[in-house]
Amino acid sequence: MSNLQDPRVLLALERTVLAWNRSSLALIAFGFVIEKSAFLAQLVDPVKYADKIAFSKWTGGGVIVLGMIICLISVQQYRIALRSITDAEMMEGYKTNQPMLLAGFSILVGMLLIISFWV
Repeated sequence: MSNLQDPRVLLALERTVLAWNRSSLALIAFGFVIEKSAFLAQLVDPVKYADKIAFSKWTGGGVIVLGMIICLISVQQYRIALRSITDAEMMEGYKTNQPMLLAGFSILVGMLLIISFWV
């Protein structure tokens, strides 16, 4: 719980959740790259690299799911921390739901990527 009575506390909290969101997006993108490396192996020699293709699909999907989990946890922590903000630290008329909307979009993209891998 903060006793600073300063609106910068809210902004620092928002910067933190956005940094976690960037990290989760990076994991989702990295999982996509891992999964698409299977496509390159399939073009080279599908018989020789059959086990590596399956491995990269599951690894890529796992990394994407990890990114989505980190995104969910960061939003949960943000909401918990928002409850500890005092009225003096809150800016009048400032909307605090944008990081949660961005996290929801990131999770949606991750789910769509995972669905596209197996369709």
